[in-house]
Amino acid sequence: MTQFERFPIDALNTAELASEESRASATPMMEQYIEIKANNPGSLLFYRMGDFYELFFEDAVDASRALGITLTKRGQHLGREIPMCGVPVHAADDYLQKLISLGFRVAVCEQVEDPAEAKKRGSKSVVKRDVVRLVTPGTITEEKLLSPFESNYLMALARIKGAAEPLLALAWIDISTGVFRLAETDQSRLLADILRIDPRELILPDTMFHDAELKPVFDVLGKVAVPQPSVLFDSASAEGRITRYFGVGTLDGFGNFSRAELAAAAAAVAYVEKTQIAERPPLGRPERESGASTLFIDPATRGNLELTKTLSGEREGTLLKAIDRTVTGGGARLLAERLMSPLTDPDRINRRLDSISFLLEEPTLCSELRSGLKHVPDMPRALSRLVLDRGGPRDLGSILQGLEAARGVAAFLDKAMLPEELGQALDDLKALPLHLESMLGNMLARELPLLKRDGGFLADGAHSDLDEVRALRDQSRRVIAALQLQYAEETGIKSLKIKHNNVLGYFIEVTAGNSGTMTDTPEGKARFIHRQTMASAMRFTTTELADLESRIANAADKALTIELEAFDSMVAAVTSEAETIKAGARALAVIDVAAALAMLADEWSYRRPTVDDSRMFAIEGGRHPVVEQALRRQSVGPFIANDCDLSPHNGGEFGALWLLTGPNMGGKSTFLRQNALIAILAQMGSFVPAVSAHIGIVDRLFSRVGASDDLARGRSTFMVEMVETAAILNQASDRSLVILDEIGRGTATFDGLSIAWAAVEHLHEANRCRGLFATHFHELTVLSEKLNRLSNATMRVKEWDGEVIFLHEVGPGAADRSYGIQVARLAGLPDSVVARARDVLTKLEDSDRKNPASQLIDDLPLFQVAVRREEAKRAGPSKVEDALRAINPDDMTPREALDALYALKKQLKA
Repeated sequence: MTQFERFPIDALNTAELASEESRASATPMMEQYIEIKANNPGSLLFYRMGDFYELFFEDAVDASRALGITLTKRGQHLGREIPMCGVPVHAADDYLQKLISLGFRVAVCEQVEDPAEAKKRGSKSVVKRDVVRLVTPGTITEEKLLSPFESNYLMALARIKGAAEPLLALAWIDISTGVFRLAETDQSRLLADILRIDPRELILPDTMFHDAELKPVFDVLGKVAVPQPSVLFDSASAEGRITRYFGVGTLDGFGNFSRAELAAAAAAVAYVEKTQIAERPPLGRPERESGASTLFIDPATRGNLELTKTLSGEREGTLLKAIDRTVTGGGARLLAERLMSPLTDPDRINRRLDSISFLLEEPTLCSELRSGLKHVPDMPRALSRLVLDRGGPRDLGSILQGLEAARGVAAFLDKAMLPEELGQALDDLKALPLHLESMLGNMLARELPLLKRDGGFLADGAHSDLDEVRALRDQSRRVIAALQLQYAEETGIKSLKIKHNNVLGYFIEVTAGNSGTMTDTPEGKARFIHRQTMASAMRFTTTELADLESRIANAADKALTIELEAFDSMVAAVTSEAETIKAGARALAVIDVAAALAMLADEWSYRRPTVDDSRMFAIEGGRHPVVEQALRRQSVGPFIANDCDLSPHNGGEFGALWLLTGPNMGGKSTFLRQNALIAILAQMGSFVPAVSAHIGIVDRLFSRVGASDDLARGRSTFMVEMVETAAILNQASDRSLVILDEIGRGTATFDGLSIAWAAVEHLHEANRCRGLFATHFHELTVLSEKLNRLSNATMRVKEWDGEVIFLHEVGPGAADRSYGIQVARLAGLPDSVVARARDVLTKLEDSDRKNPASQLIDDLPLFQVAVRREEAKRAGPSKVEDALRAINPDDMTPREALDALYALKKQLKA
């Protein structure tokens, strides 16, 4: 029996809670809860009660199921028991992480008043509480909740109507690092642009969310898409909202933005303000991206190529995993960003390649840089937490450590003639504030606590008043002993003691016989104040001792107060340098990516591609980066490299098409994908797995390799294939690269052949793109005779002793057959099925009839299997069976057994 079965759940829903009857019958505390909950619909309310966040009613039921925690109850409301569950405040991040990953949003409600103040209003007064923050997938900053290797984007989608075609724009923000970017888009590329950024949360107007034309996009995104009130996306007030956030009078200095871009940016800013309540994350100024500046990769292609996630959603087995050699969180995120958004500007690409070339020629420097970079913490995220008042001493320590590491990295680079990208990075590192490093270095202790309220994060000697109160707090016995010695010497009473009890506190005690010495002089009377007379002793105090006692009692509180004030001053100093720190962190990430790609190139013999504005696509000795590494890990053998040349030939203007035939398991899909991946690597600014590569800029990359059902939208595998093919044929340009595999195989043979035939002609004549078209329709190879840019290529195989050997080599020409039956045998189909398939194939290939299959109707496979079994029974045992029965393995030597095996095989062939 589960906890939910033990506890009858009949929780009031949000509407019932908000009713007048509900409010009127609630206890003061529950009335406060209901009011706060009503103001935060759609979020689980973490209601602070002492050391726990409590959840009630429906929230408790949902949270207990999601988190697997105990569901209990707290009193009754409207005659029904109130479900309740809770999580400890100190462990809240762990629970938040699970809730956010499941798609929940959480409103964090804190006590904003000292309980002592509430008591002054009466014994039944409730401590004031309020929501201090809304935690959503796109607005988290906690280290535990964030992957160090992935950006955490909040995206806003806005639309402006009125033009011939509605204008769409996207704005995306990572509040954990301050990134803020904008771009226009359109309906045809909307999903592709969203998936390129891969936001954790997409906000959009509620009216757009229910738009039938855009519904397929939001269906794909699922819980990531969150509708918001349309007023948030008002373009008329957009500029004012943005200028207020950044504290400027105009956006002229930011650049020129369209109305749609401003509406999206303002909505993103408004959502940040809504979720962060009183805090303002340190966002950078919005930067505009042009759609033409990045390689367009449609959603199907992005999924098929498994750039950052496999089809099963894993990181292992992706291109990103294969090439990632970064050593910092910022570098890992920048590498992923470059992989998801390859460039289309040869100059920018070559600047990145120059950095890799330089570091490959300077292996010692590259090694030194990587060693220095390993000590770089995640400064942007630490900075964001500090600005949002969620940071602690360790975040200040991260800033200090990052500044120190940056200085070391800059020192390595400063002794070399750097290419442009690394030179700019060095300039940004040199601009980092040395005074801030010095200040933090002097102030912070070596060992830092997680929370500022724990104290102990200021170094000894950093603050004179703090040193004094720490001495009182931590060394009170020594301080008292020193004062006792002082009084004993002053009075000449060696037996004088300073003691302590809970009634008098600290006091001076002397024997009754020595008491006169304490008060015999006017100075003594004024100095030593009588406290208590005992039978054998007298007790005194002094103003100095009373003051010391007070300071010792308050030392701990005073020490923490001093440290918190110092913390605030350090945070203010760090915040004032926020932009410089972010620029320096970005520079470190750039250096990390360049060094990582240089290491990758050296490790796997990648070569620098030639990237220009031509329509060349010439790959010599190309390899699949993921498969190659997998083969080495498995010790299977080397990857077979292959050439691919889709460049214009014979003075032509447009690139070539290859029609690729060959058997299944021959390596067609690997060959198709590897060329697409090489193009992506080249245009992201990486060396490539090839002997050489000359790539003219690809503006759009399309890859349709494999397909599956889309049952939720009522689409069969073939329908999905046709939709994706249609998108390619409608969008590919003469600068595009198209990778197509097995078009038309999901329908009747002649229908499929016709579709594939027409698609090849369209790619050649209309799209005029560079492309690889793999097919089992060997009839298509005749098209090379009339289409001058179409060439036939095939995956080579060799037959040996009845076996098929896949060479995984690509060569000119066409395959003579598909070897499907041989592959079926390798897959383990029963021998009778394989034999029957060979028989059917022979008859089909030999037939001249219009419908050759008709002659097989009287010879159905199942019937034929039965006939063969019956014939075998009538014929009796074969010679091989008789010989096998005569063998007694237990009486044979190994040599005799081997001879018998050869004899059996010889009879079998006969």
